[in-house]
Amino acid sequence: MNKDRRKKSRSQLAGQIRISYFILLLPTIIFMMFAFYNLWKVNERYNAMLSSVVTASEFSLDFKEDFDFETYLLIVGNAAPEESKLQGLLSDARSVVEGLKDYTNTKDNQKRIESAEKYLNNLEGYIERIQENLSYEDRYDDNMLIWENDVQIVTALLQETINEYIYYENKQLQTAQEESEAFYINSVKISIGIFAFIVVSIIVVSLVGPIWITRPIEEQVKDEQKRLRKAEFEVLQAQINPHFLYNTLDAIVWSAEAGNNKQVVKMVGSLSDFFRSALNKGKEIVTIREELQHVRSYLEIQQIRYQDILEYEITVDEALDAYLIPKITIQPIVENALYHGIKNKRGGGKITVSGNEAEEYIEIIVEDNGMGMTSERLDEVRESLVNRRPGQDAIYGMYNVNERIRLSFGEGYGLSLDSVYGDGTTVKVKLPKILT
Repeated sequence: MNKDRRKKSRSQLAGQIRISYFILLLPTIIFMMFAFYNLWKVNERYNAMLSSVVTASEFSLDFKEDFDFETYLLIVGNAAPEESKLQGLLSDARSVVEGLKDYTNTKDNQKRIESAEKYLNNLEGYIERIQENLSYEDRYDDNMLIWENDVQIVTALLQETINEYIYYENKQLQTAQEESEAFYINSVKISIGIFAFIVVSIIVVSLVGPIWITRPIEEQVKDEQKRLRKAEFEVLQAQINPHFLYNTLDAIVWSAEAGNNKQVVKMVGSLSDFFRSALNKGKEIVTIREELQHVRSYLEIQQIRYQDILEYEITVDEALDAYLIPKITIQPIVENALYHGIKNKRGGGKITVSGNEAEEYIEIIVEDNGMGMTSERLDEVRESLVNRRPGQDAIYGMYNVNERIRLSFGEGYGLSLDSVYGDGTTVKVKLPKILT
């Protein structure tokens, strides 16, 4: 009897423990179902907007230039109607515009798609009129008027419409990202509430067991989050702006067509060095010497492209060459100096890269005498770097560089900025003194 009672008691206890576990797990299960559903919805929306932007990006960046040029060739007789590429350009553009209908869900962008279709119809009509006029010998001037007053204006409007579409779809992506962040914060709050409930319940059931279980789990979660953040920024670091490659290759082609062989050789060599140092056998931490070679290759290419407005000087002491730095740290800062500083100021400009050595750290300094920032803009950028939350107008390249330095070397290192509107900007990169 006692044996049966003990078995029955054990069975009841086991049942109670199972019920307790189920009660503890039930809120977690409900929350996970809610979180997975919302994450799925957010992911579906994000993928749709991303597909929309990718599809719109397939629209040729050179459509206006190519279409205007092919139309001119048709008018002056350098290309027969059956040899013209105009129908191919129109067909490719229509395919992109038709594809966008399946993605966008905003009225404004739907109107832009409708406008793009109208512009393509107008262009097709202009080409038909031009081809009809070609059968008459005295209508050359009429065709030139159509080209100047109709074709060139409509291609510009079409290109602008597609660019606006991409811009507003990107804004929606940004909004979706902000909503995802808000959802993440709310999820963390709910998770904290559920965690507190589970901890209290388990303490009641088994006193000290939860403390022993949850501590290593929390440490593991923090560790995994840190590794995840580092992986995300390493992916961002590995991306190379395709427009820089395209523009450089275009400049090489132009130089080759102009017969400037020395310039072609120099640009190809600099481009090769640029990618060699960017890849660098997969190393994420490099020496300052290697990083400066990457920057030098970049500036050599840009100086050829912007020779009328750009000068540069690299004066980092060789004593700093062997210290370590995250790969592709200085180049994004130099790129910002060029595109946001020098190019926005009339006349020429200069970018200077120098270095300082203190007892416990070193500094790499990037200075430009470009447009500079207003005090309000400077405060925005500084705040985004300090709070680790890039705002809508933050400079993402500098933000990513700053985060990678912090993740690699700690919170005491990173970027600092000074800028005077109209005079230029100074960016200091603070790094620990770690030798190879």
